[in-house]
Amino acid sequence: MKEYDLTCIQCPIGCALTVTVDGDNVTVTGNTCPRGYSYGVKEVTHPSRTVTSTVAIDGGELPRLSVKTRSDIPKEKIFDVMKEIKRTKVKAPVNIGDTVIENVCGTGVDVIATKSVNVK
Repeated sequence: MKEYDLTCIQCPIGCALTVTVDGDNVTVTGNTCPRGYSYGVKEVTHPSRTVTSTVAIDGGELPRLSVKTRSDIPKEKIFDVMKEIKRTKVKAPVNIGDTVIENVCGTGVDVIATKSVNVK
């Protein structure tokens, strides 16, 4: 049996969670809402994160374009995703929500623009 002490990040309350894993049985205590329960289970069984960064942009009014993963990716893929983002360069114009990298590192998640950048 393993026990984890976490702080829930699903809302501003920041509940102190205790997550206990006993084989396939996962229990969460300390949460004041169902979101805390879901967060606790996910964080100890399959942690994931949204990645935010920037990519180089050619011919844009700004030198870099802000991007993020459309949804969470497995935590263990973060460094691979960041390497791919670092290698990426896009051409202006780009609109908010445009896909910059499809299926980044085989995660099934796209990297998208979080800002529109016009041509210089």
